[in-house]
Amino acid sequence: MEQILIVEDDELLNKTLAYNLTLSGYEVARALTCQEAHKKLDTAAYDLMLLDIHLPDGSGLDLCRQVKVSHPDMLVIFLTANDQEWDQIQGYDAGAVDYITKPFSILALQRKLKAMFHMLDHRMPKKEVYNDGTLYLDFTGQTAFLNGKPLILSALEFRMLQLFCQNPGRVLTRQQLLQELWDSEEKYVDTHTLTTSVSRLRGKIEKAGHPCIRTVYGMGYQWTGGKTE
Repeated sequence: MEQILIVEDDELLNKTLAYNLTLSGYEVARALTCQEAHKKLDTAAYDLMLLDIHLPDGSGLDLCRQVKVSHPDMLVIFLTANDQEWDQIQGYDAGAVDYITKPFSILALQRKLKAMFHMLDHRMPKKEVYNDGTLYLDFTGQTAFLNGKPLILSALEFRMLQLFCQNPGRVLTRQQLLQELWDSEEKYVDTHTLTTSVSRLRGKIEKAGHPCIRTVYGMGYQWTGGKTE
């Protein structure tokens, strides 16, 4: 499910867009200011941002330039009353992929988004994501969040989690995990290293009392959460 962030200080328009885009099947978050937008972007990954140029606490152009540095793959579409050619050029120069002038048809916007995401699905590899409402893992972008807070994971921990999430409910033996996670790099490790690695990973992702990995004694480990999307 594509995730969209709406940054628009007109609260009625903001709510109307959120309502209609949610009905279209998107996961939507809202912000009324630059500050709120930064907070949202710090705690979740979005596929697209609908961004007003004139916000109460800053310029949408500046916000776009800032977020494109930290979120280069996120699409940005400006929503603005400015319809001059120079204004549009500034929007594209800031990193936006489109520029929509107000007032506009929400139906036309929905069709535009649908076409844009359809095109991206055919041109870009699909993002592999796990999200159970508490733990969010983006294996494509190598980012993670626990209860909305950034989670620092090593490359090995991402590979381990990806292997677990791709095999929900299945018991992965110690030998399978050792072969998948270490043998591919031609590194020899023993079962103690695996036990330590799993324990360290649990300490990071199960802090909220939300168990994800179950030890199956004498065999290996089982992922008790869901699977990647």
